[in-house]
Amino acid sequence: MERRQFLKASAAAPFVLTAQQAARRPNVILVVADDLGYGDLGCYGQKRIQTPHIDRLAAEGMRFTQAYAGSTVCGPSRCALFTGLHSGHGRMRGNRETWLKPEDFTLGQMFQQAGYQTGLFGKWSLGGIGTDGHPNKKGFDEFFGYFSQMQAHLYYPQMLLHNQQEVNLPGNWGTSRKQYAHDLITDRALGWLDKVQGPFFTHIAWTIPHANNELGRDTGNGMEVPSDEPYTSQAWPQVEKNFAAMVTRMDRDMGRLMDLLKRRGLDRDTLVLFTSDNGPHKEGGHDAEFFQSGGPLRGTKRDLYDGGIRVPAIARMPGYVPAGQASDFVWAFWDVLPTCAELAGQRVAAGLDGQSVTRALRGEAQQAHEYLYWEFHERGFDQGVRHQDWKAVRKGLKGKLELYDVKNDVGERNDVAARHPEVVQRIERYLAGARSESADYPVREAGPGKRG
Repeated sequence: MERRQFLKASAAAPFVLTAQQAARRPNVILVVADDLGYGDLGCYGQKRIQTPHIDRLAAEGMRFTQAYAGSTVCGPSRCALFTGLHSGHGRMRGNRETWLKPEDFTLGQMFQQAGYQTGLFGKWSLGGIGTDGHPNKKGFDEFFGYFSQMQAHLYYPQMLLHNQQEVNLPGNWGTSRKQYAHDLITDRALGWLDKVQGPFFTHIAWTIPHANNELGRDTGNGMEVPSDEPYTSQAWPQVEKNFAAMVTRMDRDMGRLMDLLKRRGLDRDTLVLFTSDNGPHKEGGHDAEFFQSGGPLRGTKRDLYDGGIRVPAIARMPGYVPAGQASDFVWAFWDVLPTCAELAGQRVAAGLDGQSVTRALRGEAQQAHEYLYWEFHERGFDQGVRHQDWKAVRKGLKGKLELYDVKNDVGERNDVAARHPEVVQRIERYLAGARSESADYPVREAGPGKRG
C-alpha cells in the first residue's frame, strides 16, 4: 500500500479514549515564527535584541538546544510539522506552492478527531482558497490569515482571509500603510483564545521577522514595521533597527498570549510550544551577521548546515514540563504530530517519520531517532543527515559528502569525512533509503549559477 494511503486508512480508524486520558488532555498552542534564527533570542544568547517574554517562557519551561526544523525554507518545513513526514517523504519539498491533497492527514485533523476546537491564525503554506489544502479542509474550524504562501510575504496586504471569505483592508489600499498584518492576525488569535471552550489546539503562524516584499523589492529595506522602538536611538542601519523591532514586537505579543492564558486560568492546562520554521534570512537588506542571528551555527536559510535548520524551541506546561531546564535531546518537526497525538489520547498512524517525544518533554530519558533526514530542491538537490553526534551534508547530485562532529564542532567547520569512512558509508546508506520519488520535485542537478 502506498505510504499516504496507509496513513489515511490508519487515521480513519476509530479511537477510544479512557476517562483518565480524556480528563488530562492538555490544550496545545503551537507558535511558529518566520525566519527567526537560533541566536535571535536572549535565552539563546542574543545580547542586543530584547525578548523578555520569550526568555521568561524558557525559564518557566524547557529550552531545546538541538531541535531541528522540517526544512531550511518555510513551505516544506511546515509540511513536515503538520504531516509527520520529513522532506524525503512529504508532499512539499521546496518553496513553490504545492498543495496538500485529500489523502494527506494533518496535525489539525488529528486534533479534530480528538474532539478539540481548532484555530489557525497567520501563515499557511499548504493550500489556498479553492484547494484541497485549505485550512478548513485540513483540520481547522477557524482560520484567519493569508491567502497563500506568496501573499504571506506582504505585511500591508489589501486583504486577508477569514475561513473562505475575503476580508478587505482599506487602510492598505493605494500607498497607505495603516493595517499591519501581524497585529491583525495576533488580535484575531487572542480574541479566539479568549472565548474558546473545551480542549483546543491553536496554531499561531507569525510572519515576522521574515522580510516583506512590498518595500524590500523597491528599496532594499524589507524589514517594514510600524515602529522601530525601542531601538530608535541606536546607531544601527535602519533595516537592522526594524529587524530588532520586529523580534521585540513578536516577543511583546508572546507576553500578551501568556497573560491571557493566566487570566483565564488555562496556563497550567496548556502546552505552549514556540519555535521557528528555519534559520535566519539574508533578505530585504538584513545582514544575518549583524546580530549573529545564527549564534554559533554555520549557514542561514536555504543551507542544510545547522544554521539553516537548527532552531530555537521552547515548551512550557507547569507540572508536566520541568521548569528552567535546557535539553540537548535531538528531535525534529516531524515529531510534533505523534507527540501531540499521544497527549490528545490518539493513536499514531504507522508509517510516519516522526515519533512521540513526550518523555523528553518531561525531562526523562527518550529513545533517539537513528537519524534525521532533509532534502532541498531550490538549488538542485541537497541532502542532510543528523546521526548521533554526526552531521552530514551533500550539496548537489555529484557533491562530496561532508561530515562534521557537531558535539565538538558545532559550527561545522572541520570536515572529517576522510577520517571516518565507516560513518560515511553508514550515512550513504541512510541517504539512499530515506526518500521516495516525487513527481513535483524530481531529483536534478542545479543549473549554471544556481548553487549560490
